[in-house]
Amino acid sequence: MQKSLHLTISPEIYANKTELEKLISKQSGISIDALSYTINKESLDARKSPIYHLEIIVDSAPLSQNIEPESFLDVSNSKEVIVIGAGPCGMMAALKLIQKGLRPIVIERGSMVEKRKKDIAKIVRNEPIDEDSNFCFGEGGAGTFSDGKLYTRSNKKGNVEEVLRLLVHFGAKKEILYQSHPHIGTDDLSRIVKNIREQIIKSGGEYIFDTKVINFIVKDNNVIGVITSKGEEILANKVILATGHSAKDIYQLFYDNNWQIEAKPFAMGVRVEHPQELINEIQYHAKDYSPLLPSAEYSLTAKYNDRGVFSFCMCPGGVVVPTPDKENIMVVNGMSNSLRSGKFANSAIVVSVKEEDAKEFAQYGALSLLKFQQKWEEKMYFDKRICPAERLDDFLKNKISSKLANSSYKPGLVSMDMKERLPKFVVEGLKIGFENFNRKMKGFITREANIIGLESRTSSPVRIPRDRETLQHTQLKNLYPCGEGAGYAGGITSSAIDGINIAKKIAEELNT
Repeated sequence: MQKSLHLTISPEIYANKTELEKLISKQSGISIDALSYTINKESLDARKSPIYHLEIIVDSAPLSQNIEPESFLDVSNSKEVIVIGAGPCGMMAALKLIQKGLRPIVIERGSMVEKRKKDIAKIVRNEPIDEDSNFCFGEGGAGTFSDGKLYTRSNKKGNVEEVLRLLVHFGAKKEILYQSHPHIGTDDLSRIVKNIREQIIKSGGEYIFDTKVINFIVKDNNVIGVITSKGEEILANKVILATGHSAKDIYQLFYDNNWQIEAKPFAMGVRVEHPQELINEIQYHAKDYSPLLPSAEYSLTAKYNDRGVFSFCMCPGGVVVPTPDKENIMVVNGMSNSLRSGKFANSAIVVSVKEEDAKEFAQYGALSLLKFQQKWEEKMYFDKRICPAERLDDFLKNKISSKLANSSYKPGLVSMDMKERLPKFVVEGLKIGFENFNRKMKGFITREANIIGLESRTSSPVRIPRDRETLQHTQLKNLYPCGEGAGYAGGITSSAIDGINIAKKIAEELNT
């Protein structure tokens, strides 16, 4: 008989399997010899003394622990669907198409993950950027070389559990099925991405790497295929557009052809980097916190006038990395491996950007916020991947730092007056936000922290509109904009869900 237990336990008990099983046995009334249990949910509460809350199913595993996905069919001779982009949205769409009996042709402008790793290493070493294979572009998308966070509030948009089960099937740890804030880590993600590719090819799907889609083949407002940078025309029954938030050439293509797009608010700011030990001490309320606790994280929000100021993509035990997709601009992001064992914690701290902020680019219409984004990425540029930075306390004192704090940022930092390289409203919003965060996390403002710029790729500054019912573009039929690049997701999980939903909708139409 199945029983559900709710336990509140210390980190020491949670880390000790023998003690944990004794407690479960006592609470359930089942002897240890006969005990069978599954952790269904886990959350860490660090508001006072850190404790774990566990929901445990005793005697039989709940549905969420069944990681076997729907069968992958042989689609070698099936109807074809082009998938533009091999990020989480495109990959999950391709897998779902196969499960529904359709053949995906995945076209990715960047390289497969094995080569992409080498291209990214060159960027960190201050060598030239491959504009199509970098932190933004290539197999796995931008999320592969980030923290791999899987937390989302997008439950209404689809089945989060389906995404998690697929990731576990392709090599992620089973713990992501029950953790409240699951993450995978870059080291594991690159392996998982490769496994997904191998399954798609094994099932009869196709990958085309290092190839950019430069135009659509349109007949009577119906997209019937694409034209690639290699001069090929590829025809298909449907086309999924999952190009990610940095594919500016796609937005320009829509703009030049008067196809419907619209400006979309986003957020801009900096990366703030602290010693991880300091964040641990703040969040665990002690200098002698248990070594069994994970690297602490945080999620913070504030208000500046009618704008949001918030942390985004917080990376415990991570590193700050340069993520420009071309020369002569500066953009940064955060990245963590699965263990999150690095010496530093970093997070984007960003301020909401509105369409009225880009009045100087009003003549570009739907591209106005994209032009605004580009302006400040160029303004933050210093030299190659050397990045402007300032100590956090100096930024608040309007003082240029004589020497910066230690940092994980490998290409190197240069001390700058950051308020001269950020929009005025962003500077003001950051100052209000940092003061607010310091009240919530006493010690957040410290001389040991740097702010590092620019964080500007939080989401797409353009939306490609689609019909709510058909999920097709409002003007171009048979074209399905989805994921972050189309403005319908914000992270790995929500992008994956959107891709799955698009694939299901296409299958309904093609399989009837």
